[in-house]
Amino acid sequence: MALSIKHFINVTGMVKDLKSFNFSVYGRWFGYINIILCIALGIANLFHVNAVVAFGVIAIVQGVIILFVEIPFLLKICPMSDNFIEFIKKFETNGWRCVFYLINAIIQYCSIALMATSLIVCAVGLTISSMSYAVAFSTKQEFQNTHIIKNPTDDDFPHEAVVREML
Repeated sequence: MALSIKHFINVTGMVKDLKSFNFSVYGRWFGYINIILCIALGIANLFHVNAVVAFGVIAIVQGVIILFVEIPFLLKICPMSDNFIEFIKKFETNGWRCVFYLINAIIQYCSIALMATSLIVCAVGLTISSMSYAVAFSTKQEFQNTHIIKNPTDDDFPHEAVVREML
């Protein structure tokens, strides 16, 4: 039996998230996209012969921090300092996530002063996440987790025997 990534993706949960009109879910989805954008475009901007390199490094750091903010499970499996864990746990509400993404977006918009690069895409993505969390905060929507990845307790989740067979 072939095992693919499709076995772990919860399509019905994604459709349910889209229909929920909960903007904290949309902010989290854009947060996932921002992880990829910040790390990839941060690396791409390391090859400039300009001070933009500093903003490329900042983008990589932002991508890693967003990874821990949006996927808090990683805080349990990665050895981190207590100070870092307490810092990340501050962003468990829509309001604080709005502020967090807005500050990160402003930092990336500042890179335009040196040179217009692809970091503008990071800034726009961070702004979209900030706006999504701001709408969720202003309309008093509950902070909600997404259902993109299947829950290991679901009946159709691939279990150990399937994974062992794959290996």
